[in-house]
Amino acid sequence: MTTSNTVKQSTVTFENTEIAFGNKSKKELDFSIWLFRMMQRPALVNFASKAALLAIKMRFPITGIVKATIFKQFCGGETISECDQSIIELGKANIGAILDYSVEGANEEDVFDRTTAELIRNSDKAASSPHIPVTCMKITGVARFNLLKKLSANEELTESERAEYGRVFLRVRSICERAAENQVPIYIDAEETWIQPAIDRMAESLMRQYNKERAIVFTTMQMYRWDQLDHLKKLIQEAQAEGFVAGVKFVRGAYLEKENARAKEMGYKTPMQPNKESTDNDYNEALKISIDNLDNIEFCAGTHNEKSSLYLTELILEKGLEKNIQNVYFSQLYGMSDHISYNLANAGYNVSKYLPYGPVKDAMPYLIRRAEENTAIAGQMGKELNLLMKEKERRAN
Repeated sequence: MTTSNTVKQSTVTFENTEIAFGNKSKKELDFSIWLFRMMQRPALVNFASKAALLAIKMRFPITGIVKATIFKQFCGGETISECDQSIIELGKANIGAILDYSVEGANEEDVFDRTTAELIRNSDKAASSPHIPVTCMKITGVARFNLLKKLSANEELTESERAEYGRVFLRVRSICERAAENQVPIYIDAEETWIQPAIDRMAESLMRQYNKERAIVFTTMQMYRWDQLDHLKKLIQEAQAEGFVAGVKFVRGAYLEKENARAKEMGYKTPMQPNKESTDNDYNEALKISIDNLDNIEFCAGTHNEKSSLYLTELILEKGLEKNIQNVYFSQLYGMSDHISYNLANAGYNVSKYLPYGPVKDAMPYLIRRAEENTAIAGQMGKELNLLMKEKERRAN
């Protein structure tokens, strides 16, 4: 991690398990320990993922099993109302919930329209709750993947595709318009690089329309891409010159293997960083650039990385800013990295959790990504499991 010698030392610690897991009952603690142990077995995760997808495709009745296990850990429920208890529990710890309707990859217009209506309901729900500071969306929830791919490659559209894109833009704009009416920001999530240009163009166009006084529309930058620091600098310059507030959520990224494999197969330079250190350095540099330009940007550090989280607290301290300054949020996924989320919130920082929900069968791609990620980053998950065990031992003494 690259930090300036003048950055002050943060007083936040992520080792306090009483704060991190104090909301969990003994039964919930034991369940999380069991599940994280299971997810440290790659062969089991791979088999279970494929079996679950096949079972759902064959319409076998496994919904109850999924809902009682991995869905329970990483999702708030199947409907907005089923999320209420999780929203309340997070709110007690001063952690905001980001309602995340986990339906993606459809191709039918009626599904896109239903998703649009659901995302507008999310915004209305957030407007009525002090514990939902922001909502989010994936463009593939309201648009066909292959259309976004064609748009991103600047290929000529057919007449029907032009009409289709018009409907897509109207959907996205209607969601962002409701967000602006409700004064509830919305994060537009990043996706694969070969559809991202179309997503960026939409997000930044709507940013210019709705982000006049504050950031309502947020784009997402994946810092495992080597081109994102330049993108960030350009966006900040444009925001300053054109009189809007840039909204950016920073993540490391979720499609590394897929991106590298496609680049190799198709013979182009990979958009991915050469190694994790480069990703970490660019991520932290993006935080530094953003802190230095708070007149023109509001941002969210979406990260499960302890060092980046600590670094941002140090930057806030160094600048003499309030811990809960409106421009800056930390965010993690529900069911993961509670030792980061709860300790940051307890220290007074703005913290949110992505709270996915939706029908179990529709949430399966999301759940499989979570299981595979937890298997892939065994060191981090090993630490989380150790902290859960430490809390169990603390309660026993």
